[in-house]
Amino acid sequence: MKLKTQHQQLCERIEQLNYQYYVLNQSSVSDADYDQLLRQLQSLEAEYPELRHENSPTQRVGAPPAKGFVTRQHQVPMLSLDNGFESEDLRSFVRRIQDKLVNHQQRYACEPKMDGVALSLIYEKGELVAGITRGDGLQGEDVTSNVRTIRTVPLRLRPPYPELLEVRGEVYIPLQDFAKLNEQLASRGEKLLANPRNAASGSLRQLDSSMTAKRSLSFSAYALVQLEGEPWPEWHSDCMRRLHELGFSMHSYSRVCHGVAEIESYLAWLQKQRSSLPFEIDGAVIKLDSLEAQQQMGYVARAPRFALAWKYPGVEVETELLAVDVQVGRTGALTPVARLQPVNVGGVMVSNATLHNFAEVKRLQLAIGDRVLIRRAGDVIPQVMAKVADGVMTKAIVEPQSCPVCQSPLEQDEMVQLRCSGGMDCSAQRLEALKHFVSRKAMDIDGLGVKVLQLLLDRSLIKQFADLFDPQKINLQSLMALPRMGQKSAQNLLSAIESSKSTTWARLIYALGIRDVGEVTARQLAQNFPDPQTLAAADELSLQKIDDIGPIVAQRIVQYFANLDHLAQIERLQCLGVHWPLLSAKPVQDQPLAGQTWVVTGKLEAMTRDQLEQRLRSLGAKTASSVSAKTHTLVVGKDAGSKLVKAQSLNVRTWSEQDLLQWLDTQEEGE
Repeated sequence: MKLKTQHQQLCERIEQLNYQYYVLNQSSVSDADYDQLLRQLQSLEAEYPELRHENSPTQRVGAPPAKGFVTRQHQVPMLSLDNGFESEDLRSFVRRIQDKLVNHQQRYACEPKMDGVALSLIYEKGELVAGITRGDGLQGEDVTSNVRTIRTVPLRLRPPYPELLEVRGEVYIPLQDFAKLNEQLASRGEKLLANPRNAASGSLRQLDSSMTAKRSLSFSAYALVQLEGEPWPEWHSDCMRRLHELGFSMHSYSRVCHGVAEIESYLAWLQKQRSSLPFEIDGAVIKLDSLEAQQQMGYVARAPRFALAWKYPGVEVETELLAVDVQVGRTGALTPVARLQPVNVGGVMVSNATLHNFAEVKRLQLAIGDRVLIRRAGDVIPQVMAKVADGVMTKAIVEPQSCPVCQSPLEQDEMVQLRCSGGMDCSAQRLEALKHFVSRKAMDIDGLGVKVLQLLLDRSLIKQFADLFDPQKINLQSLMALPRMGQKSAQNLLSAIESSKSTTWARLIYALGIRDVGEVTARQLAQNFPDPQTLAAADELSLQKIDDIGPIVAQRIVQYFANLDHLAQIERLQCLGVHWPLLSAKPVQDQPLAGQTWVVTGKLEAMTRDQLEQRLRSLGAKTASSVSAKTHTLVVGKDAGSKLVKAQSLNVRTWSEQDLLQWLDTQEEGE
């Protein structure tokens, strides 16, 4: 009992110091004294491991690496927000509320829209029990072990606390910490992180939580969604104050506004503060402050009617255009890339920016040496917006007359895009095509990343897709001969290649990389043309009879299969063991689910969602991700959320997973 008491007192003392430092921005002890207390706790737990628990302050440094993340259902769906960009968007939002809530007091909670990663935290009896990412809004990944390393996330709530609490917020990296992190990476010669948001997202999903602990993540709460054991506050702003009392860190940039004029004044003020904020934002969130009024306004589709995300224009900065390089993509498109004098754009050092195509270069009348205006489009992708001034010493940007990689002739498409005609003979296109072929939504060969692909290409082990499955080229010996490729890694890669041979016809069509043929079009093609021979024989007119395929895409498909090398490649893939279940020979219009749109929601038991949707599509159905009036049937698994509610409101037929499986069995028996 004495040891247990000592352990508890140490935990409480350290957590109190954490609260003072990270929440109150105060410090009552030196760093050395704090470190000494933590070492005492670590020593005590090392000698008596039974005293350690999940929410001990020692867990802030991370737990042993995990094998993967478990998916967990959200009890309350994590919805998106409708966006506003213009003054009229804001006024329309307020008018809709005024029209529905005639006697409502015009009071709105306004707060920065932090550019981070959404996270839901669940506490039971004051203890942190779960941290779940947004995922698809209905279910996300359980990243609790990583969440425990975030200093601004209380492991225990400050008493008195409710029986149950669920709080939503944003995980982010403060700009100062992001800059330090990139300095450390640069000093070690490692690749720099692109921006704070991506860094936060990647850090939160590290399988090794000790790596997460090193990334200086912070958490800022923005909503209280579940509360049991004490009365709900009346206002959202009071919810935020209550969360602060319970131990959550809060910033001082939120305001309560009354009416449009005050909201616009707040938005203008926050935009002026933007460059000096300690974290990155891409706008503001405006929501009804009254929780009762929020419930009265309700929801539409995947967004609440009581809130609006106001987006600021991307940050624009002036710099010098130093050079223009040309990149060749998977489909042969030549993209000019501006090399810039490095400049800080919204907290991110930018040295490259897209120029889209050479028609854009002409439109902007650019020359190397000019002063240009850079914007991070959507606060993510840097692009050149305009020329600010002519340079003192300029050099013309010359449009290439042949492919800069393979010197093949160039072609210009209907969108004035220059393209290399070299196809797989162009090393740049070959690498990009192989990257696409092995990607998750295509052949899904785990462990075959761009570095390994490049090594295989450099050693002439592969040139075409089928070479990946040729044991004469890719085997244990050839893989182990690659740098930093041990026997276990080589064996794992061989197993992944072998596993990928069992695929679907739709996946293979998508993997081939036919220009403008995405996942949906690939599925449509597979349903209507059940094998390579029938697809290769299709003409443009028959292809255009398929939903979502127009004359341009139809022409692309016909041109692809007119190339005998492409047909030979598919035949070789089959000879090397790539196979897929044969689909019914019936035309799609004769299938039992032809013309019907089905949606699947909730957790399934018998198979994955992808597998079930594939079976539905094989019977002629279209599958969608959201429920609408056009939905024929919603298949409902366990813990279904907002899709079920919407289906019921629209009188859409719902089937349980068991109902559907029984019906599928009868179909197979009938065949």
